[in-house]
Amino acid sequence: MNWIAIAALNLALAVALGAFGAHGIKSFASPEQMAWWHTATQYYFYHGLGLLVIGYLIKQGMVNSTAAWLIQVGVLIFAASLYAMTLGAPRWFGAITPIGGSLMVIGWLWLAFAAFKSPQL
Repeated sequence: MNWIAIAALNLALAVALGAFGAHGIKSFASPEQMAWWHTATQYYFYHGLGLLVIGYLIKQGMVNSTAAWLIQVGVLIFAASLYAMTLGAPRWFGAITPIGGSLMVIGWLWLAFAAFKSPQL
C-alpha cells in the first residue's frame, strides 16, 4: 500500500470538500451544519498530513502500516458521518462519529507505541 499516495488523495479530497463547503452548501446549510462540515474537513486535512508522515516512516521501514490503517478508516468514518449529517442524514448518524474518532486516537497511540519500540525513531 502506498500511504504517501493515499495521504495525497486525502489532502486533495480535503481541499475539494472544503471548497464545496465554502461555496456549494453555504446557501442551504444551517450554522450547525456548516460547523459539522468545517470540523470534518479540518480532520481530513490534519490526518492527511499525519498520514503523509506515517507513509514516509513506513517507506523508511521504521514502522508498519497498522497506525495508517487505523487512522485512515477512522477519518473516513468520522468525516463521512459529519458530511452525511450536513447533507441531510438523520442526526442519529452522529452516533457513528465517535467510532471514527476512537479509531484515529487508537491509530495515533499505535504509532506512539511503535515509535517507543523502534530503535530508529
